[in-house]
Amino acid sequence: MSTPATPSAPQPTGDDRNLVPADVSPVLTFEDKVGLFWKNNRTLVLVLCLAVVAGIVGKGLMDYLARQKEEKIGAAYAAATTNDQLKAFIAAQPNHTLAGIAHLRLADEAYAANKAADAIAGYDRAAAILPDGPLAARARLGRALAKLQTGKTAEATTELKALADDPKQPKTARSEAAYHLTGLAVEAGNATEAQKFIDQLGQLDSGGLGNPWMQRAMMLRATMPASATPATEEKKADATPSVTVELPKK
Repeated sequence: MSTPATPSAPQPTGDDRNLVPADVSPVLTFEDKVGLFWKNNRTLVLVLCLAVVAGIVGKGLMDYLARQKEEKIGAAYAAATTNDQLKAFIAAQPNHTLAGIAHLRLADEAYAANKAADAIAGYDRAAAILPDGPLAARARLGRALAKLQTGKTAEATTELKALADDPKQPKTARSEAAYHLTGLAVEAGNATEAQKFIDQLGQLDSGGLGNPWMQRAMMLRATMPASATPATEEKKADATPSVTVELPKK
């Protein structure tokens, strides 16, 4: 008889349901990953959240304080009703836009009082502070008119032409500059120049007579005498030889 094979030693029985190969990683769910990240970085996340909240609160506080400051400056400017008060406001807020407007007001006062030198200085200070726009153009226009007041007609004319020809400037300022140029041309008896500036006013205002400066310029032009025949044309007419036709004698 053959010898029966020796049976192998029996393996101990146990719960092997959760056994996985050593080289296989367990699969983590999204919740597991979030929990693990929070466990490892909780302090850092809290610090970052606090920093963001502090930044938002800080910006809101800064904006609030800035608004409060602007309101106080605006109130101080509104309360400045005399020249001395305007000068005090300028001293307190020398670089603020409202200080530029205060300079403009003082310059206008000086111009109205025929203090042209003070007016020119005030308009220059206003132009240095005010941003580009209607008020800055207003300062340029005022300076040119103040120079007219001092008799600096050539300088004033140059500045008025620069303003009237600048497409970046507001049409209202350009129109007023062209009107004053029309007046200068009329005073000089130069009908051609006067008409040129009236034409420029027409280009600035598509509505034509709807522009008040256009109306006033045309009224100035109407004060000039009717243009006579140019002397050169009269000379040409005088120089034309007369032609005599002789009939043949019978």
